Amino acid sequence: MATLFLGMFVLGSAELLVVGVLDLIATDLQVSIATAGTLVTAYAAGLAVGGPILTALTIKLNRRFVLVGALLLFTLANLLLVLITDYGLFLAARVVAGALQGLFIGAAFTAGIAVVPPERVGRAISVVISGVAVSAALGSPLGTLVGQALGWRGSFTAIVALTVIALIATLALVPAVPSTGRGAAGQARHAFAPRVLAVLGLTLLLYAALYAALTYVVPFLQDVTGVSGALISVFLLAYGAATAAGSFSGGRFADTNAARTLVVGTAGVALSLLALYLIGATPALAALALLALGLFVGAMTPSLQYRVMSLAGPGGALAQSLPASAVNVGIAFGSAAGGMAIGSHTASSAVLTGLIIAVIVFPVALATSFLKPPAIQSAPATAEPAPEPA
Repeated sequence: MATLFLGMFVLGSAELLVVGVLDLIATDLQVSIATAGTLVTAYAAGLAVGGPILTALTIKLNRRFVLVGALLLFTLANLLLVLITDYGLFLAARVVAGALQGLFIGAAFTAGIAVVPPERVGRAISVVISGVAVSAALGSPLGTLVGQALGWRGSFTAIVALTVIALIATLALVPAVPSTGRGAAGQARHAFAPRVLAVLGLTLLLYAALYAALTYVVPFLQDVTGVSGALISVFLLAYGAATAAGSFSGGRFADTNAARTLVVGTAGVALSLLALYLIGATPALAALALLALGLFVGAMTPSLQYRVMSLAGPGGALAQSLPASAVNVGIAFGSAAGGMAIGSHTASSAVLTGLIIAVIVFPVALATSFLKPPAIQSAPATAEPAPEPA
């Protein structure tokens, strides 16, 4: 489990690293900041689309083999980023890296839940997810510091080195996890069943609400809260730490009752955004609102993954790569919605946009809480969680 956490941490850091060194990449590759920004979109598109495709193509392979292959190719993709100077190739390598991360995510969930008893599936999911949460809180900021000191290529060199460490650890510590024996075609009708699509829609809307506000939280903190400089980093670090803490604890909630966790969590997200909008002008209260937002989002994330895998039943091995796709589509949608709002109004409008979407999310979460997994499921050893507790 620690090895899977490490792999998710490294890949999550690589995904977010570009944001912190975007200006350096733009200058070195002789493109505009706006053009360099497509590197973020390209990675997200690779993860959202390429991840499920690669998962379907490798569905019958041993998950340990898939993890090793994904890490090896991810190492090569990031090594290419260090060596090339052509922006087009750089963009293509980012798409490939995103797809490989999507593949790794699905295989990591399968491997994680295969080594725990049914009553600890949610906690196994939370360990894997926490790698990404911690990368957002620590990996990306540290990578940015390395980039400022050693150049952006130095940051990606560090990613290559860390990926090699994760690869060696996977080879040494992750056991063989056979496939379920079902091909992608046999799993697809379960993985894309209406009950699964409903929870994926919930995931998309939740992250749209979150990133409509978060994408533009720096202007909000500057213009509304009145903080600037290094203090903004403290606020962002506090949010990241709260998200990581929430994701670690969220596994227990998923094991107890994932559906109820999503209802409570969406209500908490909406209330946190409401508090940020109404009392965000006071720095201490704005910090508390961001902390609460991070805790609720982090605590919900394992339950989102658990619900999708549980509701997919025999299609769980294929479905487990889909929440990451829904998250990335939601981020793209939310960022665009918040951008349109802040472009026409004040810095508070992005938070208000997120709040409006979050209000819509709550009844969706309530409706999906009544959905039930298929009556017959395989044991967790086949990478499919047991039915949720009533």
